[in-house]
Amino acid sequence: MDRKVLAASLSIVSNSILVAAKLVVGLVTGSVSVISEAMHSGLDLFASVIAFLSVRVSGRPADRKHPFGHGKIENLSGAVEALLILVAAMFIINESIDKLRHSRPVQTVDWGLAVMGVSVVANTLVARFLFKVARETDSIALEADGHHLSTDVRTSLGVLIGLGIIRLTGWHVIDPIVAIGVALMIIKVAFSLTWKAAGPLMDQALPDGEVGEIKEVVMNSPRIVGYHKLRTRKSGPYREIDYHLIVPRDMPVEEAHEIAERIEDEMRRRYPGTHVVTHIEPDDADTVDEPGTHIKPSDEVSS
Repeated sequence: MDRKVLAASLSIVSNSILVAAKLVVGLVTGSVSVISEAMHSGLDLFASVIAFLSVRVSGRPADRKHPFGHGKIENLSGAVEALLILVAAMFIINESIDKLRHSRPVQTVDWGLAVMGVSVVANTLVARFLFKVARETDSIALEADGHHLSTDVRTSLGVLIGLGIIRLTGWHVIDPIVAIGVALMIIKVAFSLTWKAAGPLMDQALPDGEVGEIKEVVMNSPRIVGYHKLRTRKSGPYREIDYHLIVPRDMPVEEAHEIAERIEDEMRRRYPGTHVVTHIEPDDADTVDEPGTHIKPSDEVSS
């Protein structure tokens, strides 16, 4: 099984178990913070399903209707997951305010402590695995799912501490206060994730560090004059690069093509899954003098 699909599947199984456990314990104890965590994990489960579907679709090859592939579905799913996190936060705040107005004691606190402890351990392990696979495959969908579970770890820790204080002091007002703190933390993660997922949907350029490496690959190539009209973007885990390569006007077409191939191969070596389009131009006056053109020193062109 593909590692991306395996990671997404593991997240679904883990979240399914935790949703059921938290919901049962939340209803038995009457703890709004535990019920809120059940709601949060329910949205995590939905997000995991979205991530699972998106990583399967994003891996499909380009076709007639999608000539640039299906990678952007991962960015779309990341944005949807961020919205789900925000919905969970709104629900938690609403339930917490209601409990502050109509105080109800938490029953059987030990059950809540137990399920929150299990949740922290399980989600920590799964989130680490998701982040690891996300880094290896450059998957925004798995990264978003990992953020979901990381948020769940922090919120579960908050609830765990709150329940511990209730058990020691009997201050039941701590329960909704902790839940509101959990919600505010979730909102911050939601906005951060939305920004990261939405950037590639707007065809945002690659990070400056990556663009710098791409420029370096081109300018370090022998026999080229320079380049211009470089454009980059991200589509899910894939990078799209197109640019105009300037070569001596008397260079044979076959040689220019071989140089372009070597440059493209080096870009793909550094960034697997990169699609490169190179347009070759001769070094006539109009091309060289065009704004935004980068030219090598004349003594380096023949080297």
